[in-house]
Amino acid sequence: MKAKELRKKVHEMSEEELMAKELDLREDYFKLKFQHGVGQLDNTGRLNQVRKDIARVLTAKNANKLA
Repeated sequence: MKAKELRKKVHEMSEEELMAKELDLREDYFKLKFQHGVGQLDNTGRLNQVRKDIARVLTAKNANKLA
């Protein structure tokens, strides 16, 4: 998913959806880190992408709290 697409979707999500998305992304990140450690990960750039997506979700959650 492109960053702009995710940004638009994230700002339209409710608090519950953001929490679910964050959980999914954290699980993906854990699996990717494990694969990287074992040496089975082909696309290491995916680690950075998922980490940035987690940050985008957290930023949206924080913006919703402040609004």
